[in-house]
Amino acid sequence: MKRLLIVTAGAVGFLLGSRAGREPYEQFMRAIGQLKDDPRVQEKAHQGAQLVREQAPVVADKVADATRTATSKVTAAVSGSSDSGSDDSSAHASREAGDDAIEEAVQFQKDHGPKGPLP
Repeated sequence: MKRLLIVTAGAVGFLLGSRAGREPYEQFMRAIGQLKDDPRVQEKAHQGAQLVREQAPVVADKVADATRTATSKVTAAVSGSSDSGSDDSSAHASREAGDDAIEEAVQFQKDHGPKGPLP
């Protein structure tokens, strides 16, 4: 991945910084066209797309689990609750306090966020 970034940056720099006229650009574009049409590159691109399609549900599940965990931790931190020895009424009160704090934070964002259409 790092190599790809370096090669891409070099190619962009070459194209933007070239003072030799249009010929280096045309030569570069021909090379890119040949590379893009190479069956080995096409096969690797297809394999990569297939891998993404196969792994997307797994990644989505992991992200959802991480989101749930983070939400629980933030709610507990905001409400000041701890899961050790809480009875139902104090847990309910803590949950309500957490909900109030979240609502307050959302309202703060609405009041202090950008106004009007963004550029």
